[in-house]
This record gives sequence, C-alpha cells and structure tokens, in this order.
Amino acid sequence: MTETSAAADTRAAQTESDVPFLPVPHPAPLLEVPPPAPPVAGRCDVSIISSGHDLADARLHRTAAALLRAGLTVEAIGLGDPVAAPAGVRVVALGPRGGALARARRDLAVPLRARGRVLVTLDPDLVPVAAAVRLLRRGRLVVDVHEDYAKLLRDRPWGASWKGRLGRALVRLCTAVSRRADVTVVADDHVPPLTARRRLVVKNLPDRGYLPEPGEPDAVPRAVYIGDVRRSRGLATMLAAIESAAPWELDIVGPVAAADRAWLDDWRAGSPAADRVRLHGRQAPGEAWRIARGAWTGFALLHDTPAFREAVPTKLYEYLGSGLAVLATPLPRMARIVHESGAGRVVRDAEDAGRILRAWADRPEELRALRTAAVAWSVGNLAGASPSDELARTTGDLVRAATRSS
Repeated sequence: MTETSAAADTRAAQTESDVPFLPVPHPAPLLEVPPPAPPVAGRCDVSIISSGHDLADARLHRTAAALLRAGLTVEAIGLGDPVAAPAGVRVVALGPRGGALARARRDLAVPLRARGRVLVTLDPDLVPVAAAVRLLRRGRLVVDVHEDYAKLLRDRPWGASWKGRLGRALVRLCTAVSRRADVTVVADDHVPPLTARRRLVVKNLPDRGYLPEPGEPDAVPRAVYIGDVRRSRGLATMLAAIESAAPWELDIVGPVAAADRAWLDDWRAGSPAADRVRLHGRQAPGEAWRIARGAWTGFALLHDTPAFREAVPTKLYEYLGSGLAVLATPLPRMARIVHESGAGRVVRDAEDAGRILRAWADRPEELRALRTAAVAWSVGNLAGASPSDELARTTGDLVRAATRSS
C-alpha cells in the first residue's frame, strides 16, 4: 500500500485534467512559519519539552512558530527525527520512544536538560520535575494541557487495568501541580484544571502556514485522514467506507497505535480495497498537508468516547481551512460545526459514510458546493491572529520576568 512514484505521477497528471469543479477561492494567508534561524548558544528564552511527543507534533510546531514570531529564541526537546522539528529552533532529539521505563527516565532528565528561562511542558508526567527545576533556577513554567488526560486514559485498551488506575493517579498529581504553574494552558474551556493561578485557553486552531491553498480536486476521488491512527479515532470506519465506495482512494497520515497494528495488518492482507489505501506514517505538518492537496474530503470519524464527546479535533478546522468537504461522526460540537459551515455531512457509521462517498463520486457538483462553503466558513472563523500568538505574548512576559530575577 506504499504509493509508488508512478502512482504519484498519475495522480498529479489527473489533477491537471478537465475536472468538473469550479476553482475555489482562498482566503488571504494569515500566518507564515518563519524561516530557519541560526542556532543559539548557551541559554535560550523558551524550551518546549516533551517526553512523549514527536518533534513533528503539530501543536509543538504551532507553539514554536508563534514564539519565533514574537522574537524569542526557542529550544525543542522531543522524540523522533530532528529533521521533522520546527524550523528556526535549537533541537534536542531524544531518540526512539521505548517503553514505560524509558519514558520515566526522560521525565526526570528532560527538564534538567532544558536551557530555556521558561519551560513549556507538553506532557503531564513532566510537570512535577519541571516545577522543581523552575524553583531551583528561578525560571518560569508554562504547562500545556491539551487533552483531558483522565478521560483519555479510559479510552485505552488497558484503561481499566492497574496501569490505567496508576495513570489516573499520576494525572491527578500532575493536574494539581499544573494549577501552580505560572501559566496553565488548556486546549478548550472544558479541559481540566478548571481553575489555576493563571489559566489561558489556547484552542487547537490551525496555523495557515502549513495548510495547502484550496484548489482543484484530483480526478480520482480521494479522502484523507491526518492524525493519530487508531480504531477509536475511526480507523475501521474509514477503511470500511472506502471498501464500499470504489474507486475512492484514501491517504492516512499519522502513527498507527501499537494496539491496532495487528488488526490493520490483517485488513491490509485481506481487503480488496488495500491497493486504494496508502499509509504515510508520521509526517511534519507541512508534509502531512502537502499530501492532502487535491483530496476531495477529510475524515473526522471519531468514536463517541468520554475523551472525544466534547472535543473538536484540530483536523476538523484544518480540513475546512484547506477547502475540503468533511465527513464527521455525530459528536455534538463537531456536528454543530459541520452543520453551521454547510461544508460536509454527519454520518452514523461506515455504511452511511460509504453511501455519501458513492453519491459524491456520481454527483460531484454536490461536493463542489460543500468545498466552497468550507472556504467561506474558514474565512469567517479562522482569520486573524493565531490563538498561539496570545500564548507567545504571555510567554514573552515570563521570559522578561525570569531574566530580571536571575
């Protein structure tokens, strides 16, 4: 299922063919990712630190880009390939993910290794040691809580086991410490902690710097999914929908959860649709959304779980900002955006999704109207400064305070 160069050339040629779609207008560019900057020596202003996130993580990239726009020097410490890190930052790559013991060692070492006057944590398990480092160095601490971790643990296959109970106890401890940070950043109003010394809501809205300009779709109908790849996020649903909707193709961009790899291997070995699905693995945001260029629709088929019920995944905003029609499951807030934007359809299950895909392939003019609505909605709702810019301004104030006290 790996895309060959011949297949890529064929799709590129198809994009130039006479497709029954009107050009889609594009909103004015809002925020650009800065060009690479020279590495900084010694201490820096801000260290974005993670023991569990990859350097290709989209929220890490958005935060780094906003800090750089604010004129701050930035260090990023995380997993994975340093090539996938944000441009213009000092990069410390921690190597492969490893197991629980390796992560525990990183939790202890990473905050001590960071050189920033302000530490920005992306993982809850880093918070206790990072808080201690803040006191020792007279620095400042920003805790980024971008998910309801207690509910998220309940979604995992092992959530009911002793591992889940231990994880939730750790989350309670880290949440308590997070309240005492200089700034506690949450991804939405409902995400805990609901009270903190200084609580700042920074929603997961996209940075236009990495999104493709809306344009003509490929001649062959193609869907895209970008994000964590697991069944609770709709993996089985989207594959079943594609199976029932030839000639639709699907590009899946993101890491496959370990618990779902064997299931996915079995599907690839036995499905007649396997050659219409391409897996790209984890990609940096710019490359991930390059793959989305020319797609007809984006999938947001999350299951109705405690962690997802009140969530709005970033990919929904990103699909709309890229001019893609959306297929989403009826989670309340996602469904509201789809209905208000007029840019997609809410589906109950794979059968429902497959039926709509077949209808769009037969009547592409219906999809054209949805794609135009996506662009119109994004102009009205995603324009202006990124929410990450407010975080960058606040972090700049902390940098100056830390510099005065050091």
